[in-house]
Amino acid sequence: MIDTKVSIITPVYNGERFLPLTIQSVLAQTYTDWEMIIVNDGSSDKSELIALSFSEHDPRIKVVSQKNAGSAAARNNGIRRAEGRYIALLDADDLWEPDFLKLQLQLMHEKNTILVYGAHRRIDADGNETMRPFYPPESITYKDLLRSCYITCLTALYDTKPFGKVYLREEFRSLRDDHVLWLEILKKTDRAYGNQQIVGSYRILGSSVSRNKRKVIRPQYLVYRKAEKLSVVKSLYYLCCWALNGFLKYRK
Repeated sequence: MIDTKVSIITPVYNGERFLPLTIQSVLAQTYTDWEMIIVNDGSSDKSELIALSFSEHDPRIKVVSQKNAGSAAARNNGIRRAEGRYIALLDADDLWEPDFLKLQLQLMHEKNTILVYGAHRRIDADGNETMRPFYPPESITYKDLLRSCYITCLTALYDTKPFGKVYLREEFRSLRDDHVLWLEILKKTDRAYGNQQIVGSYRILGSSVSRNKRKVIRPQYLVYRKAEKLSVVKSLYYLCCWALNGFLKYRK
């Protein structure tokens, strides 16, 4: 483990349209001690070739390919290979502000915490803001996170030094795997802290799972019952909280 390095894990599946912009947002970081591990999850487009072309010009960018297995497996593949103390999950269609790493590391050290997240813009396929920016709570506990997933992947950064690497539950594949990850990390600490400064842009596409609540109702219920082992009553209670907060989160 390299004590100052950030390992950026980027799974990509047929993401040729947006991947170059995502990589460029990493290359533009003012904090430069990072590695970017791009995990090609069985893409049939030019995603792998695009990633390899960037890696030829910057050795900090590394490319791994695997058969299609979902984002959880792809992220875990990258996490296993990570050399850095800090882990960030950046999807292949999202963007960071140039000071993302600098600001999130500063917040982590100021709050003496192992997990931080932040505010972000919400953009469409053409990069236009499609909704108001999302500003998360300034801090959250495990119970807060049960009620709603306030942590958006692209804004999160966690420190592996105190408790080691934390892996995603691959049985969730690409649905709610990140929510389970943040819950797992928050079991190890009192609270996580949110940067109120916009640190990135989250791309909302027509097929975005996060906005299609009907598709993820059952997986979200399994987060409570299967992953967190809550009772049926508590699981239904938190599912209702999550649904209401999700509706409020995606109002324009």
